[in-house]
Amino acid sequence: MRKKIVAFGEVVWDILPEGKVLGGTPTNLVFRINSFGEEGHLLTRIGDDELGQQVLFRLGELGISTGDVQVDFEFPTGTVHITFEENHEPVFHVTPDVAFDHIEFSAESLILVRQADCLFFGLLPQRFGISKNTIRELIRESPSSLKFFDLKLFKHFFNVNVVENLLRSSHIIRVKEKEIGFLSKQLNFVEGSLEDFGEQLIQKYKVEMVLITRGAKGVFAFHKEQGAFYDDGYLVTLKDNIGSGMAFSAGFLHYYLRGRSIHESLSFGNAAGALNATRTGATSSFNKDEVLQFMKQNREA
Repeated sequence: MRKKIVAFGEVVWDILPEGKVLGGTPTNLVFRINSFGEEGHLLTRIGDDELGQQVLFRLGELGISTGDVQVDFEFPTGTVHITFEENHEPVFHVTPDVAFDHIEFSAESLILVRQADCLFFGLLPQRFGISKNTIRELIRESPSSLKFFDLKLFKHFFNVNVVENLLRSSHIIRVKEKEIGFLSKQLNFVEGSLEDFGEQLIQKYKVEMVLITRGAKGVFAFHKEQGAFYDDGYLVTLKDNIGSGMAFSAGFLHYYLRGRSIHESLSFGNAAGALNATRTGATSSFNKDEVLQFMKQNREA
């Protein structure tokens, strides 16, 4: 039976130098988790505008259900202007106060999350009251689902109280290694190793596991009982990093929700993220078999 993953948050048009591409962390996760054979649901909100209609059309092309996409008659569809640093890392400039900031709590969303194996959420939709309150209610009303908090930082928004409330409500946290220094200062941690950071998160907020994506260096996990796990990076020809974090998270969840070990889940997620980085954009097409083949070829090299 397929696992049901509900991803709450933004759907946006990423405005790149070469044109616009449908994006948003939850959107990218749902696309990738579907490609691995699971049942992903996108719980989001778009504007009643041309960009919103284009979102619905593109979601259909990507095989993502639009049944849980709300339509807003006041606020526009979200957009993100993306530039790139010298090391190819994307920089996101997010338009404020758009439709995904106003996702409403509804009977349909309540039923959806209560049936979910995993509820996935990030920081960006917590900028304003409506979406922020909605995710809190959905977390409270879905006690049996695994809570996965993708703690990706955005330069224009960081609220310690919001972050700490979400941390206390989460089972698994995903962070980028390059953002650990900032987070450690904001959360009053003693800076140290990856193990130190993971242990402090677990002790202070009672989470079960911390996942750290490390770019070319691979990935790391720290579990409250099983301790530290590392998986080295792959030597690949990089196209771009957009969507690699969500490819990792989708790969990890695909294995972990099916009872595979942390090591196996981490390894598969790592390979999915690396393979994604060899393609352009977050919604390039590949499936589980292609990830397994990538692992075999690259580990043997």
